[in-house]
Amino acid sequence: MSNNATYAAVEAGGTKFICALSGADGSILEQITFPTRTPAETFGDMKRFFVGAVDKHGAPIGAGLASFGPIELDPAAPSFGQIGATPKAGWTGADILGTLAEIAGTPVLLDTDVNAAALGESRCGAGQDVDDFAYVTVGTGIGVGIMQGGRVRQVFPHTEMGHMRVPRAQGDSFEGGCPFHGDCLEGLACGPAMAARWGLPAESLDEDHRGWKFASHYIAALCVNLTYSLRVQRILLGGGVMSPNFLIDRVRADYTRMMAGYALGSHAADAQSFIARPLLTDPSPALVGAIEMARRAADAGSA
Repeated sequence: MSNNATYAAVEAGGTKFICALSGADGSILEQITFPTRTPAETFGDMKRFFVGAVDKHGAPIGAGLASFGPIELDPAAPSFGQIGATPKAGWTGADILGTLAEIAGTPVLLDTDVNAAALGESRCGAGQDVDDFAYVTVGTGIGVGIMQGGRVRQVFPHTEMGHMRVPRAQGDSFEGGCPFHGDCLEGLACGPAMAARWGLPAESLDEDHRGWKFASHYIAALCVNLTYSLRVQRILLGGGVMSPNFLIDRVRADYTRMMAGYALGSHAADAQSFIARPLLTDPSPALVGAIEMARRAADAGSA
């Protein structure tokens, strides 16, 4: 591999896309962020960025795509690389993988945005010192990426832990915002659900707003489920809803209460270290993961 090699990376989110061209060492040469609009508009923005970046820095030898879901990850499936049934208007069936492959003109490695974020944190973030951890994002949706034995746990179809059922917080009568399940975890605690519930985006809610009490309860319930089902060594909580500094301590307190001291294990016994924040911010964990995926795509293509 030449020191002048470049990699294309895309973090495709329900709210925004981040596209980057990196050098061989993973350092970002050029990057852009733009809102997620219709597939045609968004793919047009993506193409314009990479055409300009490649003209300045050279064509990539591999590409990594970290995408929101649901997305088909099975290479044997006819709909491989396409977005599945989603509340994101106009995106069901969008061929995001095929579009990036055509634009980049190079092999593309695909995974979910949360799996890519877990990979990024594993390489140079808050997961470097453990082999088994879960990366949770609470934002436009709720998703979970899992590292097991130092590798991303990938299954077909990918997990949808944001749509699990969790016990209702006391006093919560909100019907839920998920168009498929109503009051699943995502329907109760993701960013759009909070905005629908309170008439304000989560970032506009005061620290003492009761919306945070409900959010903490539901995120803690997810952490309990992850603890008992996966026995991970750490849980990382990321995403826009988790941005307020006070929220993670409330989640830890609710988690400790819900666990009630039962079968904690050595890692979960200390909620302060067990439930942590991601370390990567700029570039984001998912973008760092997508760059690593691009490197792996290039290596596989040259093997």
